[in-house]
Amino acid sequence: MSRHLLLPTLIATTALAAQPAFAQQKLCVYDLLGSAGDIANMSRDYAVAAKTMGADIKVQAYTDERVATQDLLAGQCDAVFATGLRTRQFNPTAAAIDSLGAGTLLRDGKVDMNGSYEVVRKTIQTFSSPAAAKLMTKGNFEVAGVIPFGTAYPVVNDRNIKTVEALAGKRIASFDYDKAQAVMIQRIGAQPVSADITNFASKFNNGSVDFIAAPAAAYRPLELHKGIGTKGAINRFPILILSYQLIINPSKFPEGFGQKSRAYWLSQFDRAMALVKKAERDVPANVWGDLTPENMIKYTIMLREARVDIAERGMYDKQGLKIMKRVRCSLSPADSECASNSENW
Repeated sequence: MSRHLLLPTLIATTALAAQPAFAQQKLCVYDLLGSAGDIANMSRDYAVAAKTMGADIKVQAYTDERVATQDLLAGQCDAVFATGLRTRQFNPTAAAIDSLGAGTLLRDGKVDMNGSYEVVRKTIQTFSSPAAAKLMTKGNFEVAGVIPFGTAYPVVNDRNIKTVEALAGKRIASFDYDKAQAVMIQRIGAQPVSADITNFASKFNNGSVDFIAAPAAAYRPLELHKGIGTKGAINRFPILILSYQLIINPSKFPEGFGQKSRAYWLSQFDRAMALVKKAERDVPANVWGDLTPENMIKYTIMLREARVDIAERGMYDKQGLKIMKRVRCSLSPADSECASNSENW
């Protein structure tokens, strides 16, 4: 081989050798139904798509969200896909989506559910843009995608629990790892009862608590009909809108992978929403309950005041909440909150 041909070959070989070699990445996915669930299925499709981004992902499903996130911290996983309530520890800015009432849109004096999901969509679009890349990285972890998981509704054992006042003295399940929940419960004069993702439904079903917050996707798998009985209901009001967030250890993935991954999951928003809507249709019509418009506004204002208080205590990320307020006010500028200094930190 002539020197003229040999030199480019040597240069190319050296460049390839300089690139880090990545072993197969392990993505640990929390899904109520384990490997048979919708989130696990979406994750396997993502693993296929990730090959075009330079990753070789193996998906492992977990039915215990705590264990999945602990395994990421312990280095047993290179990435985790879990609810924003759990991933707040890795990136509180992105987890602002899963803050009390942060996604709720008031329009013309009423709660607009379609508009509320649009708040979530636009927030995810903001977080997925290249301009927000620095916000998506905290310490050794990066948010590599966000999708909606549905509204956390009030699930009650007595459908007369429709007002803020009616909550006083009631026993409400409070997740140990989300301290904001206990703050909120205490603010309304109710009693927080310690729980986690593995037992909050059973505590409701056996009567240990009167109230839980859960998405429609939990109704059948967690057999919530047992706790609802003939007197209870799932009230149509968004306490908060849950998200699933993909957290990666970027040192285990090719450079620039996180941005490509966020763009992929943004493209899955409508697919995720279709699953949310299907879960809501699967709840029997007679199980749903409705609050009056007046009480919905009262609830929304109560959650807003609690959200500000919780942020001031350092439990919610102020920057993330500020971004969400801007999104809400871009969609409903006439709402009174848009003329206030609340959440303008």
